[in-house]
Order: sequence, then structure tokens, then C-alpha cells
Amino acid sequence: MPTVSVIVPVYKVEPFLHECVESILAQSFTDYELILVDDGSPDSCPAMCDAWAAKDPRIKVVHKPNGGLSDARNAGLVIAQGEYISFVDSDDWIAPEMLEKLLEAMQRDDSDIAACSVQMVWEDGKEGQLLTVQTNCVLEREEAEHALMAEVVLKQPVWYKLYRRDCIRGISFEVGKQHEDVFWSYLAVANARRVSVIDYVGYYYRQRPGSIMSTSYSLKRLDAIEAYEKRSRFMEAHFPALADEARTQVLTGCIYHGQMALKYLPESEREEAFRRLEDVFRRNRVSRAAYAHRKFTARMWLAMAKVSLRATCRIKTALGVGF
Repeated sequence: MPTVSVIVPVYKVEPFLHECVESILAQSFTDYELILVDDGSPDSCPAMCDAWAAKDPRIKVVHKPNGGLSDARNAGLVIAQGEYISFVDSDDWIAPEMLEKLLEAMQRDDSDIAACSVQMVWEDGKEGQLLTVQTNCVLEREEAEHALMAEVVLKQPVWYKLYRRDCIRGISFEVGKQHEDVFWSYLAVANARRVSVIDYVGYYYRQRPGSIMSTSYSLKRLDAIEAYEKRSRFMEAHFPALADEARTQVLTGCIYHGQMALKYLPESEREEAFRRLEDVFRRNRVSRAAYAHRKFTARMWLAMAKVSLRATCRIKTALGVGF
């Protein structure tokens, strides 16, 4: 039984798959299995996966009809045998000691999740920058949930973390959703006693035009609001001290997506977006005291949005604020 299972969903990444797989095979920690999930890729990726499996017995390949990123990750979880689980996107790559350092941190801190630092890499040669704050800390469960919502010390993506298998058992990724990690990550953290964060750049996140999150804004991006609402209800039930913050995040998310709708959606879809966002805003009213700790400008925008979400989004967009 391997100690770690690394799950890599594969779909139309022919130019990048070699670098991704090579980076995993080059790990200093070697007691792992690599699960390549071919999500019905129409290019040569399925054959590439099979060729890798023929070379290394640690590699398993799953071939399945296209179902999207969440469905592919779920398929990998079904056959994963490791005590720990890691996810890597197939157009990214990882540093040679990532698994080793994350596992060391979990064993040292008796934690159930560990996260490293993430370097963003642009294909056009633009200078890279860190997506995450470089720090060393150990977060207790409620602290970690708060950090995940604030997205400073912890970010939503699953792919730069290592999870104890028992911590994520039974938590599936929601199929057909964008922002799938927002639906999933707070549930995993809720099962963790503590989360380790290490100051080590272990994950390289490729920025490319054809990726899911770089494609044109669409109504599907409002899946994020659904995820925020689900998280808010969960916090109210299980972490009541964080409930106000979670509801406020729903409201700030509505303002952001309203601005994105104004900027990127055609008029017909824009109306649909605001109808949905205004409905969410009405359902999630909070008192001013709930966000009193925020900066004055943030409180001002939230107060204005209570009166008119659409007008607030228009004003912020005209001023170039919030993007």
C-alpha cells in the first residue's frame, strides 16, 4: 500500500503532460502511486498515459468518458490506496521535494492537511509571482476555516496541499460545477484537527489561455455564489463564530460577480446574472455589526449594495474599483 496517492486529471494537455508527470516521478519521496485519470481526452493524452504506466509500476491509468475536472478527481479517489492524497493539475508541475516536505510537516505537527507555497508561471514569459503568502504556521480547525475564507494564508485550490485520507473520506467533488474547490475545501478543513502551512515553493501553477478559469466569463461562474451560500449554511451549523463572516463573503461575492457580469456578459445574460445575484443578496442580509471590522470603504460598498446591488456594481465598475 503506497503512503501517498497523487491524482492527476488529464484532458487536452498534450503539450504539458510530460513536464507534469516527470515532476512527480522526480520526487525525493518515492513511496507513492500516481493515478492518471484520462477524462476522455480527444488527443494523444490517453496513449501518453498508457506509455507512462508501462514504464513505471507506480502509475495507474483510468480511462473514462469526459465528465469534467470534478468527475475525474472523483474517479481517482475511488481507486486511490494511499494514506495521504494529493492532487496535481495536468498542466502544472511540482518541485522535487514537495511531497516530502508536506508529509514531514504533517507528521511534525500532527496535522491532517499541509499546504506549501504556489508560484504562478505565465507562458508568455511574464515574470512569475507567488499566489500564496510565504509563511510557516499551524492552524487549528476553526482558524483554518477562517483563513480559507479570507484567502490569505490558505487559498481554495486543492492542488498544492496534502490531505490525510481519513480527513477527506466521503467528500466528493461536485460534478458539473466551476469553482469546484470552493464547494469542497471547507468540508475537508472541517474534518481536520489542524492544518500546517510551510514556507516552501512546491507547486508551479501554469497560466494559459485555454484553461478553465482563463476562459471568457460566463453565467457558469455564478457557481461560486452557490458554493459561498452552501459554505455559509455549513458555518452557521458547525462554526457559528464564523457565520457572520461567511454570510458577508456571500455578499461581497455578489458585488464582485455583478461587476464581472457588467464587464463581460451580453445584456440578456447580464439580466439573468443580476436576477440571480439580487435574489441571493436578499436571502443573506447581515447587520452592519457583522462586518464592522472591515475597512470603511468595504463597509460603504456593502451598505450601498443593500439599497441597490446593480447601482453599486455600476459605480464600482465606473471607478475601476474591485477588479
